[in-house]
Amino acid sequence: MLNLDQMIVEFDKGLRTLCSQAHSVRRHPDAQVPEASLSDAEKQHAAALMRVNHCGEICAQALYQGQALTARDPAVQQKLQHAAQEETEHLAWTAQRVHELGGHLSVLNPFWYTGALAMGAVAGLLGDRWNLGFLAETERQVGSHLQSHLNRLPPQDQKSRAIVAQMYADETNHAEMAAALGGTELPQPVQLAMKLSSRVMTTLTYRV
Repeated sequence: MLNLDQMIVEFDKGLRTLCSQAHSVRRHPDAQVPEASLSDAEKQHAAALMRVNHCGEICAQALYQGQALTARDPAVQQKLQHAAQEETEHLAWTAQRVHELGGHLSVLNPFWYTGALAMGAVAGLLGDRWNLGFLAETERQVGSHLQSHLNRLPPQDQKSRAIVAQMYADETNHAEMAAALGGTELPQPVQLAMKLSSRVMTTLTYRV
């Protein structure tokens, strides 16, 4: 049961995620990659894709936060918190790249954050096996999504591609971690519902 102090801490986490500039402990994957010459249309497209990726990391922060709140095993909580730190780095990388490309972050981020937080908390309440299974499936779908972006980004935009490639490696590790900790495979209807909701989010975020 959450006490007042915990509620304040979690509310602060949400504000920091949505309103503060994220920081990365690791060097940005594109730090040594030169900027390519892109047309205005290519910049707009790349910025929109990276905005979608940034929004995905906003949701990941909320998801991990909700899951850690309701996870029963302290070891699982610790693993979730570590993974959330890597997702924070993804926030920093994608936000910087969106701005470098002349784009803006999604105005819908608070809406997506709230929904993902609720989903994470519910997953945690179902028990650690289902909690971890939900996390593993989420990360697998995110990995597939990132792979598609590698195909859709302008070939010469090596800076964005370096970021997405490292994010893909991290998300794959998170999925494997969740499965190794005992996550159970989700029923097909649940997986399909997750894919449909993700499609709505990515379609809207690409535009706004």
